[in-house]
Amino acid sequence: MDLKDIKRLLEAFDKSKTNIFELETEEFRIYLDKSVTATPAPSNVSQPVNSVNEAPIVQKVEAKPECIVEGELITSPMVGTFYQAPSPDSPPYVKVGDKVKKGQTLCIIEAMKIMNELEAEFDCEILEILVEDGQPVEFDTPLFRVKRLN
Repeated sequence: MDLKDIKRLLEAFDKSKTNIFELETEEFRIYLDKSVTATPAPSNVSQPVNSVNEAPIVQKVEAKPECIVEGELITSPMVGTFYQAPSPDSPPYVKVGDKVKKGQTLCIIEAMKIMNELEAEFDCEILEILVEDGQPVEFDTPLFRVKRLN
């Protein structure tokens, strides 16, 4: 895979609704995650150059978290479409700040025309809703950040 292929891959990923992409071969591994924000490198740092074809060398960089985020993630158990309410004119099941009980419906994941209610597995407080209403989600896509209640 050359630099042009990597650039095309990055452009396609940027335009897609996919949040996470991973590709691994014997020679390299690419992991892309739209939920992680990167800090730009200082402009006075020069790129390493491969003397064979003078193209920049792709290096594996591991991001270090800048802060610790409070709470646990509730993720999608399936591929489908995320809905916050039972119908477009109904209020959402939960909002940020709501305290929910175990078994309470959090959202609907529509998969193959079947509406699947996602229920809380424990008592919690909704800290953040991580996806938009009507957004496609994949297996393990983070949906909610919550704080577990005793």
